[in-house]
Amino acid sequence: MPRVFLPAINFKDNRISITDEKARYLISVLRCRKGDDLVIFDGEGSCIRTTILKADRRKVIADVIEKFSCDTESRLNITLVQGLLKGEKMDMVIQKTTELGVKKIIPVITERSQLRETRKVARWRKIAEEASRQSGRSVVPIIYEPIVFENFLTDHDPQYRFLGFIFYEEDGMKMSEAVSSLVFRPSSLSVVIGPEGGFTKEEVTIAKERGLLITSLGKRILRAETAAISAMTLVQYLLGDIG
Repeated sequence: MPRVFLPAINFKDNRISITDEKARYLISVLRCRKGDDLVIFDGEGSCIRTTILKADRRKVIADVIEKFSCDTESRLNITLVQGLLKGEKMDMVIQKTTELGVKKIIPVITERSQLRETRKVARWRKIAEEASRQSGRSVVPIIYEPIVFENFLTDHDPQYRFLGFIFYEEDGMKMSEAVSSLVFRPSSLSVVIGPEGGFTKEEVTIAKERGLLITSLGKRILRAETAAISAMTLVQYLLGDIG
């Protein structure tokens, strides 16, 4: 059944009007027609089952059948802190980690970042929205504006300690060991991945001082986008809802 994301759903006479870009998307991409069933999700765990009464590229009108809970989210709230990547690599990370259940993505500028600024945040938000729709998620991840990595680590109370893992190809414990070292099963944590070229020792040292566990993904050096997807999968398997 086709699904579409509408963050603010307005009812009138038990009907919903969908206009502009969303209407064009339903008609041109999802090939929706009069009489089709359509599920609308609001990004906050609620869904509405509807039947399309009118469909053209300017407006889609749907009759509300029922509202129901559609919570497909992991109990683990994961924030991905990702070193900025060039080209389509960042697009892939946004898409795949959204499918894997990430809740927040914070792009960071590190010492070895080849990309120092970007105008693609709006694009990444659309990718996250589409990946959420396609994978049947009930929320859309929050994509933040890029921030300097050191500022991300230090722009908190000096006593603040992060809970999570920073992946470093030159050192670190196995994921299973890192998870076993946790005092309690967390409900939220950060997964921190470097850009092409990885983190410097100085960055890893600061991250460790702020509470992050230095973790390895094995002996082989993975591309940054592969590392992000692999780390998300492992964390969801060991602590979340995969497996």
